Amino acid sequence: MATGKINVSVENIFPLIKKFLYSDHEIFLRELVSNGTDATLKLKHLISIGEAKVEYGNPIIEVKVDKEGKKIHIIDQGLGMTADEVEKYINQVAFSGAEEFLDKYKDSAKDSGIIGHFGLGFYSAFMVAEKVEIFTKSYKDEPAAHWTCDGSPEFTLEPADKTSRGTEIILHIAEDSLEFLDDSKISGLLNKYNKFMPIPIKFGTRTETLPKPEDAPEDYVNETIEVDNIINNPNPAWTKQPSELSDEDYKNFYRELYPMQFEEPLFNIHLNVDYPFNLTGILYFPKLGNDMQIQKDKIQLYQNQVYVTDNVEGIVPEFLTMLKGVIDSPDIPLNVSRSGLQADGAVKKISNYITRKVADKLKALFNENRADFEAKWNDIKIVLEYGMLSEDKFYEKAGAFVLYPTVDDTYFTLDELKEKLKENQTDKDGKLVILYAGNKDGQHSYIQAAKDKGYEVLLLDSPIISHLIQKIEGDNSGLTFVRVDSDHIDNLIKKDENTISKLSDEEKETLKTSLEAYIPKVYSVQLEAMDSQAAPFIITQPEFMRRMKEMSQTGGGGMFGMGNMPEMYNLVVNTNSDLASSILNTEDKTHQEHLVKQALDLAKLSQNLLKGEALTAFVKRSFEMIK
Repeated sequence: MATGKINVSVENIFPLIKKFLYSDHEIFLRELVSNGTDATLKLKHLISIGEAKVEYGNPIIEVKVDKEGKKIHIIDQGLGMTADEVEKYINQVAFSGAEEFLDKYKDSAKDSGIIGHFGLGFYSAFMVAEKVEIFTKSYKDEPAAHWTCDGSPEFTLEPADKTSRGTEIILHIAEDSLEFLDDSKISGLLNKYNKFMPIPIKFGTRTETLPKPEDAPEDYVNETIEVDNIINNPNPAWTKQPSELSDEDYKNFYRELYPMQFEEPLFNIHLNVDYPFNLTGILYFPKLGNDMQIQKDKIQLYQNQVYVTDNVEGIVPEFLTMLKGVIDSPDIPLNVSRSGLQADGAVKKISNYITRKVADKLKALFNENRADFEAKWNDIKIVLEYGMLSEDKFYEKAGAFVLYPTVDDTYFTLDELKEKLKENQTDKDGKLVILYAGNKDGQHSYIQAAKDKGYEVLLLDSPIISHLIQKIEGDNSGLTFVRVDSDHIDNLIKKDENTISKLSDEEKETLKTSLEAYIPKVYSVQLEAMDSQAAPFIITQPEFMRRMKEMSQTGGGGMFGMGNMPEMYNLVVNTNSDLASSILNTEDKTHQEHLVKQALDLAKLSQNLLKGEALTAFVKRSFEMIK
């Protein structure tokens, strides 16, 4: 039997390992199962190139919990090690690696957000164990070895009588980590980290009922057998070629990833690239609606089928973090902090590739079945609109498939829209005016006024629309978006036809003075000569002010502090209406005030601005008028 000292310069490396990333002790299981998987896959490779002359068989990795003995066993049927290899890989490489890793991260480990911690490897066992044993037998014809270490730099190494190939690691669980002896805890961790590892993982057994034979008698009791409880799916959908998978396969995999999710995804995008980096994965578009907060952190990042994290910020372009699914890439550096990740050249390439691939897939879906794409538009638009704002590469491609719906549920691309509207909606200065509403019901009277003129009105209701139309206007000179409630319809698309006013300039001045006496300061009074059938009072909100306010409320854009500005409105008064003449000509000041306030309240009501006490008073006053 040999005893020795692990060659590390810091005597206290074990307490450091113990303390390292305190909240993350659970990753010891991922690391040790990953090591077993590597040892098995390496053996497979050596057999395939003729270097190992042994039978591969159907190797599995087994995890066993011994509650009474306070032990966890992790057993593989992989390469195994000779005593010399244990000396080299465990005492020298693993621990010098441990020292280097801890040295680098011990000060910042708690807060650097190291995303993977891969490289912790074997010695992560000491996070939860007071003593670790290794029994290992190499595929080479050499005796088995038994290594023991009790968490100090001393170890013992002696021959063992293990006859089967592979490695068994036994963790003697420390008093402060006894929670890991709970079966449900271990199966939860295996499910989290090892659910899709490439070698079957056994954790206990389960009972399976055999099918009833055809000639079974009435009182036949189905036979049951005990079978290995394999907790993982070694061949998940993303490891296969798209041509091997049906729509149903993709849906089943979605259910496997999100067992508690009841809504089907709308469609998926299969990523598969091997140059200039390796990346596979499947992204799903869930139903999103207008809520930008709901998602995030639903894409899982794997490295060679081992789960790493569900915080993929920096790897996946930000607008796609609202999707769900899996990305697997051995080329993403894991032992770096988040800020280091964003600066990494390979990661930027991966992020760009994902953006391009998603854009290409959306274009293909749009071209293959436009009606289906239109039907799904409202459930996916928030991702695409956000993508246009945040990723130039996506914006460049988006013109081919991003849609602009009208209030009547027809859908146009921007180019189609320009073509359709240019004849009717170009103003006297040659500017194409695209009218839109943010709320079909709330802005109904304005939409109707526009439709009466034969104009198309878009329905653009996502929370970031002000930012997006600002960007589109910037890239398309001669085009402007205007919300239908931002002015009277004749002012929104100014043609050359001027309606003659029934009132003289002097009468207009008198009328304006009378109106301003009763109208609150938040309304700026505008007199307009309009069709006598048009509404007498119309409240509008100036496009520029409203848009800036909305932009500063949804972050970015807008002027400083604009989000806290009070709402400003215009009150457009139709000087050709009978009501304007009545207000002007009445001698009775009380009656005049009554007319102005009633008309203002009606205009507010049509804009959904009449609320609370003012609404109660209006209703009461209106009832009195119909006695």
